[in-house]
Amino acid sequence: MPSQPDPAALPVVLSFAFSDPTGGAGSQGAALTIAANGAHPASVITGLCARDTRGLEMFWSIDAEVIDEQARTLLEDLPVAAFHVGALSDTHSIALVAALLSDYPDIPVVLDPDLQAATEGEGAEEDLADAICELLLPQASLFMANSLEARQLTTDHETGDGVMPVPLASCAQALLDSGCGQVLITGSHEPTRQVINTLYGVHGVIRADAWERLPGSFLGAGITLSAAIASRLANGIELSEAVRSAQAYVWQALAQGTNPGMGARLPRRFAKGPA
Repeated sequence: MPSQPDPAALPVVLSFAFSDPTGGAGSQGAALTIAANGAHPASVITGLCARDTRGLEMFWSIDAEVIDEQARTLLEDLPVAAFHVGALSDTHSIALVAALLSDYPDIPVVLDPDLQAATEGEGAEEDLADAICELLLPQASLFMANSLEARQLTTDHETGDGVMPVPLASCAQALLDSGCGQVLITGSHEPTRQVINTLYGVHGVIRADAWERLPGSFLGAGITLSAAIASRLANGIELSEAVRSAQAYVWQALAQGTNPGMGARLPRRFAKGPA
């Protein structure tokens, strides 16, 4: 007789991401974050890479059908409480993941894609961006992007020297018009004294949080934030509060981060600090 799910088990977050051998970003970084934030990490690997803390050396795609089989096998067994969708390398993978998510409309989805990850060939990034907007955004409870990605997804051309960048509020509105629930745009790439992260909803700004800029560069800061938010949603925390407390957690993880290699610093996911 099959055993029954344990009512005392942690809520499950199913994360789609590349494997990152450093443990700083990707599937490993997401799993560490999810475990540190009171949920159980289940992982679907969407690509393999050779990389270190200095950068990516080589990438190998995983067939979309293999990604789909990994996910559906897990979903037949584990009671997933939230989805965390990171980098996908091609439009076929995006289409299959979108189809899978559509079968679970009541489960929150945190979407945090990487437009530059492992895209090859002319027009690959544009095709990836179009597929994300058309297929994944309408199913996302929260879409998270840095300011560069937000502008890339919502403008038809890059801004040149002397041209004012597109306002982030306009980018957020365009993303919301694509059908996602809320949009979090992070401001680490903006020329501001503090890092300002802004959460937008259909009626405008929901919250804006300012954080002290930390010195140095970090590997995995973005996926740490999105995975921390997904973990909170899996635990039943309301989205705006999940965004706030996840930012506080990530700031502590970065402030106490370490530099074990010769490149970027890595977040300390189990750092102690305020939530």
